[in-house]
Amino acid sequence: MSTRCGFVAIVGAPNAGKSTLLNALVEAKVAIVTHKVQTTRTRITGLRVVGETQIAFVDTPGILDPKHRLETAMVRAAWEGAHDADLVLLVIDAGRGFDAAAQRVVGGLAGLPVVLVLNKIDLVARDRLLPLTADLNATRDFKATFMVSAKTGNGLDDLLAYLARAVPEGPWLFPKDQLTDASERLLAAEITREKLFLRLHEELPYSLAVETTAWEERKDGSARVEQTIYVARENHRPIVLGAKGATIKAVGSAARGDLEALLGRRVHLFLHVKVKPDWTDDPERYRDLGLEFPR
Repeated sequence: MSTRCGFVAIVGAPNAGKSTLLNALVEAKVAIVTHKVQTTRTRITGLRVVGETQIAFVDTPGILDPKHRLETAMVRAAWEGAHDADLVLLVIDAGRGFDAAAQRVVGGLAGLPVVLVLNKIDLVARDRLLPLTADLNATRDFKATFMVSAKTGNGLDDLLAYLARAVPEGPWLFPKDQLTDASERLLAAEITREKLFLRLHEELPYSLAVETTAWEERKDGSARVEQTIYVARENHRPIVLGAKGATIKAVGSAARGDLEALLGRRVHLFLHVKVKPDWTDDPERYRDLGLEFPR
């Protein structure tokens, strides 16, 4: 029996549930998830084997009308991910329907092989789904249409079975047991950023970044990890630290737990906060995220 292998880009408007879908399809947490729009800043690839097929799912930043340099780089990465893939999963939030954000994404996928995925169907009455599906299919020819809930897993088996048949024949590009192409340093930084977003809610703007600055493998099998949290203003620093350091301690504890689960070993995590007003204008930060710096 011949093997198959292909790249499947997951695209959509912000908060359509793309990262949740990626984690569900891969059956592992390889992308961070928060309630905030534009949580995903870089392309993360998650890998899944289905029979003789290896599928590389590419999670992309939400596509929107960019208002600053970082958003411009993120949206560009999302479009590039779509155009480089063998198939595109267009993820639509069934609750929001075919709104302006969804229309923007659909309009940019002309000429690409696209599979329509209506997500979050567990939150929508069934009698609303069929008219929405009809409206979306009237906009273009999709390769197939699926109704799923990334949160509950409903519909994912059918989607996976279809993709396993749809990607091209060819040799596998990654080891069988590999879950993602992201480095441990990047995954570690993303985990900490997720905990910051979840902990701080609306207190801190998106002008926050995390970099894994040191990684030491210790003789006892554990890892010593140092990370720097960059904030844009001096008055953001005490927000991240919290009263008597309570916030950063809670963030560190939560991030360490996820890291230990991911790595399967003990982690010693040290967090530092640094004020860097122009970090969104620093090309090096973009390279760390795998983004092209917009000139």
